[in-house]
Amino acid sequence: MDFIKTTEQDSNYDHLENMSVSDLLININKEDQTVAFAVQRSLPQIEKLTTQVLGKLRKGGRLFYLGAGTSGRLGILDASECPPTFGVPHELVVGLIAGGDTAIRKAVEFAEDSKMQGWKDLQLHAVSNKDIVIGIAASGTTPYVISALKECNEHNIATGCITCNEGSPLSKEAEFPVEVVVGPEFVTGSSRMKAGTAQKMVLNMITTASMIQLGRVQGNKMVDMQLSNDKLVHRGVLMIVNELQIDQEKAADLLEKYGSVRNAIKNYTDGN
Repeated sequence: MDFIKTTEQDSNYDHLENMSVSDLLININKEDQTVAFAVQRSLPQIEKLTTQVLGKLRKGGRLFYLGAGTSGRLGILDASECPPTFGVPHELVVGLIAGGDTAIRKAVEFAEDSKMQGWKDLQLHAVSNKDIVIGIAASGTTPYVISALKECNEHNIATGCITCNEGSPLSKEAEFPVEVVVGPEFVTGSSRMKAGTAQKMVLNMITTASMIQLGRVQGNKMVDMQLSNDKLVHRGVLMIVNELQIDQEKAADLLEKYGSVRNAIKNYTDGN
């Protein structure tokens, strides 16, 4: 099958500059509504990749995201939210972006075109075959990502990818590809839109499902969340109140004493 880059195809809309604000928003929203269905069609692929991620994490490995531009930023976003949400070490899920930290806020010219830097960036974190590396690229053609996954495969490191084109070079390189085909963007080629939304949805699914399976959620509560601000402390207190059926003052004392919702509930239940 010939590779067709649908993310770059001409928009289904034209003369956007002549649309009213209302029409622009309505049509963007209309396109966005198709993304969840595209993700749904890819659920079997997402399940295979998530199962691989979970297997590596259970054995003490790490999850690496590797991307450029919007895709790289989305990987970093998902990785950075895992410690505060699930109480895991910052080193467990690592997001890397072409151009380094500077590229998180400002585009770094031609960084995504490097065929060596992706692997070098992974090596700085001592990547090994205990880990799994997921390349993220809407087009599926980013050299920084493709070449890094090729090196990973040669070093027996598990690889996956998230892309929005079917049959891309990246998908062919990844052992466990996820292809969420969202079609042409509202603004032709602007993959920060539907493709970006699809990628974020898949990233959320992978880490959330993995963390639940690892026991980082009890019932439906984030019992290991980091208590890094007053809002989260208050949320933690209410979790303890609801679980143990005690007043807020007692719950607050337990949370302060034991440092997490999980430990507070466990020690109270154990009679400590």
